[in-house]
Amino acid sequence: MSGEPEVHEEFEARLKAYEGRPAAATGVGRDPVNEPMIRHWCEAMGDTSPAYTGPDAVAPPTMLQAWTMAGLTRRPERTAAYDELLTLLDESGHDAVVATDCEQEYLRPLRPGDEITFDSVIESVSGRKTTKLGAGYFITTRTDVRAGGEPAGTHRFRILKYAPAHRSSKPAERRPRPVVNRDNAGFWEGVARHALLIQRCTACATLRFPWLPGCTGCGSPDWDTVEASGEGTVHSYVVMHHPPFPAFEPPYAVGLIELAEGVRIVSNVVGVPYDKVRIGMPVRLEFRRYDDELVLPVYQGVAP
Repeated sequence: MSGEPEVHEEFEARLKAYEGRPAAATGVGRDPVNEPMIRHWCEAMGDTSPAYTGPDAVAPPTMLQAWTMAGLTRRPERTAAYDELLTLLDESGHDAVVATDCEQEYLRPLRPGDEITFDSVIESVSGRKTTKLGAGYFITTRTDVRAGGEPAGTHRFRILKYAPAHRSSKPAERRPRPVVNRDNAGFWEGVARHALLIQRCTACATLRFPWLPGCTGCGSPDWDTVEASGEGTVHSYVVMHHPPFPAFEPPYAVGLIELAEGVRIVSNVVGVPYDKVRIGMPVRLEFRRYDDELVLPVYQGVAP
């Protein structure tokens, strides 16, 4: 349903009915406890404790959740009950989410080689709460972690599912503005008139992109420009899923495009599904207007 979130006793009773139901069942850690992950964690946290290195190393206790995490993929052990609870809140208008806090209890040290299994339960669903973000419900899940079948720790994780305050009055997000300076102003002037300009050294004729104040081949500061034909191929690409940015709608493909002239440009690949973009795919330049001020060069995928 849309509009004002559904709020009444019957609705909250439906939410409370999910307490005690499983959120994840018979989960298995993607990797055993291992030294590389411990090392990366310690480097990121600046933790130099000798307990986490050497032949008798243990994993930092605060890594407890790391051994159960799935990355960006949906874990198969997540239950229908948990999905139903989130869907119920989404459909009632509480479709935004933020993690609020976690609590951990450590029962035994984890050591490299330990195989991790876990189960999660929906421990509690709060009554309706009003926050600065908006009104919503706190959902707490409890995950019981085992190592080699033995209890190793408990992780409680709490999220707020809420209806954003002032949703309708929030202005549409604009794409970030490009940084224009004296070295690249000519490029953006070309884009404004739908021309993709490549710098050319007048001393050695080397083409260069992005724009620079001097030639990387011979060092000459003198240059002119040539206009790109618009033809190119995908040299490499990534598909952006996460994190979300205002004014962008993931998933979308960002390509390193090799132009027919031999230089490369980073831009969006459009006009084809993100999962159909391939290295070597022919693309063609087009200029897309995003608002009254912003025009950007993008590359349209060409069907084989």
